[in-house]
Parts: sequence; structure tokens; C-alpha cells
Amino acid sequence: MAIRALARTWAVSIQGRFPTGPCIVAFWHSEMLPVLFVFRALRPVALVSPSEDGLLIATVLKDWGYDVVAGSSSRGGKEALQTLVELAAQHVVLITPDGPRGPAHIAKPGAVIAAHRAGVPLVLVRMHAARTKIFHRSWDRFQLPLPFTQITLHVSAAIDVSSTLTRDEIDAMINDVTERLQQMGNNSC
Repeated sequence: MAIRALARTWAVSIQGRFPTGPCIVAFWHSEMLPVLFVFRALRPVALVSPSEDGLLIATVLKDWGYDVVAGSSSRGGKEALQTLVELAAQHVVLITPDGPRGPAHIAKPGAVIAAHRAGVPLVLVRMHAARTKIFHRSWDRFQLPLPFTQITLHVSAAIDVSSTLTRDEIDAMINDVTERLQQMGNNSC
């Protein structure tokens, strides 16, 4: 598979600490490939869109050892969220909070609600690659790191998502996820 061959050429470094237990990992859709490649070592679960593009990503993820749950905010989302909540109690679960259709770099509720309901922390991740091909016509300006490029994954400390949060506090945390991910990009990428 071409993506696997490309990914094996990347020189990846991690800033921060990899999660050591069950959690929800959130990262922007445009930065997904290196994040998904590196996190494969944890044998995680990933949420993918039930679209054609999502099926392509699901094939790559299964090749990398992932369990895949299909669903999006517009198709099968409620069932997928419930499945993710159940799996998050024992696994690392990866979600792109701005996918599958955007708007880019604006978090939707899924990652925060999954962490809240599962009683697990939320970990945020940003990617910076020294050289990328940016797909300017895609809704998220998707980034494909070029062969042999240097990539840094910036991993946040675990964020507690209390099971006692009110709806207003959950909404505030969703906005906070957007701001934190944007700050991680501005300050450290």
C-alpha cells in the first residue's frame, strides 16, 4: 500500500507524552495521516466517515491494526457515538472533531461528549511537518507529508472531562477544544 510505504519514510518526533490508558484523542482532520500512523502502536479505535473517502481511510486503518467505527454527525452518528463510548472504557479512541466535512478547525461535540460519557480523559494532538503537499481545494486544506520529511506531533496533557459537567460546561469545553488545538498550532507548530 502506497500510504504505508510513504509513512514509513517519515521521521517523527513526539513533544508531550503519549497516553498510557483509555482516552479520547482529538486532532484536526487535515493532519490525520501522521497522527493515525503514529498512534497505530496503541492498537486503537478510530471513528471514520461512512463516505467513500471514509471507506478508503478505514482500509488503511485496518491495515495499521485499528478497529474502525463508521459514523459521522450526519450519518449514523448516534450509534457510532454509543459504540465509541463503550470502547473508550478500554481503548484509545481517535476522533477528528472537525471532520468529516468541517468547518475546518472548529470542533464539533463528538470528542468531548464521548470523553464525558465514557469517563475518560481527552488528549489533543497537533501535527507539524517540515514539508507537505497541501490540497488547497479540499475543505480542510488536507496535508500530506512528503517522503522523508521531519514531523513533530504535539501531544497535550490529559484533560479531565468530568462526568458531572452541565450542558453549558460541555459547550464551553467544546469551544475550549477548538481554542486549545488552534493555540497548539500557533505556539508550538
